[in-house]
This record gives sequence, structure tokens and C-alpha cells, in this order.
Amino acid sequence: MTLSEEHQQMASSAICFAADQAKIAWQEAAWEQQRPSVVFKPTLVKDGNMWCALFGDDLQVGVAGFGETPAKAMYAFDAAWHSENGSHIIAKDSDHALDK
Repeated sequence: MTLSEEHQQMASSAICFAADQAKIAWQEAAWEQQRPSVVFKPTLVKDGNMWCALFGDDLQVGVAGFGETPAKAMYAFDAAWHSENGSHIIAKDSDHALDK
């Protein structure tokens, strides 16, 4: 059984698309592994109604991120790692970090 030229082209396109999707998935996984919260593994604790991701002895000398969920606290920590003041909070109902 042989494929027509049209079906060969469709199969080739599908294979190329799948390869591109696999490449993108690998890149995303590599980028996630480079996040400061993954590399430095801050302590994650519940602080009142917020979660706190803290790297260091305390808020004065460490880097901290706060959020309503552990994931939001970790993303806030990533933003704080790159900020001048070293502290960020994820606003309620938002996925964007704000200076604290």
C-alpha cells in the first residue's frame, strides 16, 4: 500500500508539527528548571491568609514572595529575586507580581 503525494505531504506535516511541539515542551521544561524558586528552593509557609516563599533568615535580609496559593508565592518569589527591594506579592485574582 502506498500513500498518494497529498497523503505523504499531510503525514510529513503532522510529523514536523509533532516534532515542533516536542521541542517546545522541552524548552518550557528547561526554562521552568531555571526559575529562582526551583534553583534556590525557598522555604514555603502559610502566613495568615497568604503563602510566603522565603530564601534567607528573615524578611529583612532574605528574598520573599507572597501569594494566595503556593504557586503564586513561588512566582512572586521569582519576581522578587530580580527586583531591587527583594519582595513581591501576587495581587488577589491576578497572575502579575507587584512591588510590595
